[in-house]
Amino acid sequence: MSVEQAALLAIWEAGAAAGGSSAHRALLLHSAARPAAGPDELRSVPVGERDADLYALRSRLFGERMEVRVTCESCAEEMEFGFGTGEVIRAAAPVTGPLEIEADGWSVRFRLPTTGDLAAVEDAADPRAALVARCVLEAVRAGKPAAPDRLPERVRRLVARTAAEADPCADVTLKVECPQCGHQASAELDIVSYLWAELDAWARGILLDIHLLASAYGWSEPEILALSPLRRRYYLELCADA
Repeated sequence: MSVEQAALLAIWEAGAAAGGSSAHRALLLHSAARPAAGPDELRSVPVGERDADLYALRSRLFGERMEVRVTCESCAEEMEFGFGTGEVIRAAAPVTGPLEIEADGWSVRFRLPTTGDLAAVEDAADPRAALVARCVLEAVRAGKPAAPDRLPERVRRLVARTAAEADPCADVTLKVECPQCGHQASAELDIVSYLWAELDAWARGILLDIHLLASAYGWSEPEILALSPLRRRYYLELCADA
């Protein structure tokens, strides 16, 4: 685990205290992936680029192999399969610069959504529509400028689809064939939720280790965290045998 454990515990504590805000937890996790970057810089990163960083962070913390559970929509069979984070990272090649589409008399120029955009629309009544409106740089209908929030639904969907195609790591969908009925099942992988769940389990395990070793030996939290994982496990085994 290349990231300092005390720093990870601090990130977990800050995220746990945030009341489950996905955008805030994503920012905290990204700060672990890019420790030299400030909050404003992290908020300006396109979502796919951020997620590629989080897949790389996950690989450093918990290994490259990820296990995913999927329920077949056809027969309700529970499936579990694995894939490597490197498969996603290699596919992460977002388009740079503004994008443009033309449809139904509309010409729309827009940019890829960022982490800051997701945070801004998290509590919106229609987050998807609000996200598209934030990312539109210029909207023109029949040669006249138009407000980004006046785009018709079909044009908004086209903007969203074009952005997703230009930033493949922002929307990772896994497909697997059900061994029971042969149905092609799909699962959208949210790396923020996946990695946060793993970090939460790890943090709770570390805190339990700290509690047991502090109770047995009187050591402080920093002293226990300074132990190598091998030495810590050995001392825990001694506690269990005592």
